[in-house]
Amino acid sequence: MVGWFMAHRRSNRQRNIWAVTLLEVRPTDRVLEIGFGPGIAIAELAARATRGHVYGIDHSEAMVRQAGRRNAAAVRVRRVHLVHASVDRLPNFDEPLDAILAVNSAGFWPDPVERLRDLRRLLRPAGRIALVSQPRCPGATRETTARAADNLRDQLTQAGFTRIRAETLDLDPPVACVLATNPTGG
Repeated sequence: MVGWFMAHRRSNRQRNIWAVTLLEVRPTDRVLEIGFGPGIAIAELAARATRGHVYGIDHSEAMVRQAGRRNAAAVRVRRVHLVHASVDRLPNFDEPLDAILAVNSAGFWPDPVERLRDLRRLLRPAGRIALVSQPRCPGATRETTARAADNLRDQLTQAGFTRIRAETLDLDPPVACVLATNPTGG
């Protein structure tokens, strides 16, 4: 039920599509989404990585099933691979990733800076990451979103990412997307 609501809520769809657009996924990219929920962003990623591969991990078996149904054609031809896993127990991806997306999930990660270091090791040099936060706490405002973006920026810096920038989508409450790059020099 929660997955259906997430998939059909207009703001959730807007937020996910916007975040994928900011990540600038190319046709041959290998992309990972962490906490993909009902699979809205997975579908958008697969539509852009047409000759690449899209991986997704989610801690909910129900979301894996729902996202699998939503992306059945891409799963069938093995362009999308969805796994029941958590960010602190990442599966093997065999080759470096080009991009990573996490929408409203980084705030739930145990030891987020260490998780970001793990993710950075999975990215190729100059690989991109996008962390999205739309605070859903009661009374959330533009300031709540700005604080969330600052927190994500600090965590990415501590994990060794560079070229960090934040974008905002004007929803109620606003959405922050903090983008960063894996450095090329080691």
